[in-house]
Amino acid sequence: MISPQAVIQSSDIAEGVKIGEFSIIRPDVRIGKNCIIHPHVVIESGVTMGEGTEVYPGAYLGKEPKGAGNLARPPVFKRSLVVGSYCQIGPKATLYYDVSVGDNVLIGDGASVREQGVIGNNCILGRGVTIHYDVTLGTRSRVLDLSHITGNSRIGNNVFISVGVMTANDNTIGRAGYSDGHVVGITVEDDATIGVGAVLTAGVVVGTKAIVGASSLVTRNVEPHTMVLGVPARVIQRFEP
Repeated sequence: MISPQAVIQSSDIAEGVKIGEFSIIRPDVRIGKNCIIHPHVVIESGVTMGEGTEVYPGAYLGKEPKGAGNLARPPVFKRSLVVGSYCQIGPKATLYYDVSVGDNVLIGDGASVREQGVIGNNCILGRGVTIHYDVTLGTRSRVLDLSHITGNSRIGNNVFISVGVMTANDNTIGRAGYSDGHVVGITVEDDATIGVGAVLTAGVVVGTKAIVGASSLVTRNVEPHTMVLGVPARVIQRFEP
């Protein structure tokens, strides 16, 4: 059922789709069968959605990135957004242009994913999570509530990032302006775990199956199969591969 109070400007809407009151579907939007679009959702031109996906009230799909003056990174993006099948996109979540979301992904209330973002299949983004520009999140990875993944970062498969984790990609605190030379994101390799409230500074690599303890400050690379803890983080245990 499509509400007569919805604004529908696209004809590429498959069978079984439900669209609630006051939602706006722009031209050149493709919605797969049996999707549910709740009230007050905006889907901009260039968005493609697989079947069985549900989008909750107030979500915005296809936001255009904007710069913030001379010190900001100039936005580079394609005017397209792909959302896979059987996803759940929470209330007031925002997906920017030039994002690819896999199948069976849960994006929590108020979460956002910026341009050049890739979210793999079967991932979870908790409430209020922010995924900045040019971030890749592998399959079956989880980023829990209020965590921030900084730009130019790579997160592997089956990674667990707990609540309130902060990451940085610029150790100059903006004094040098934007440059790919000094703005370097983090890397978290497959099967690693990041504890509650940890902070990872620019350029660090957390190795395969490593564990970062709660509230740790990580300023150096963490070797695979190790556990680090503290401020600054130090190795407290090594595991057999």
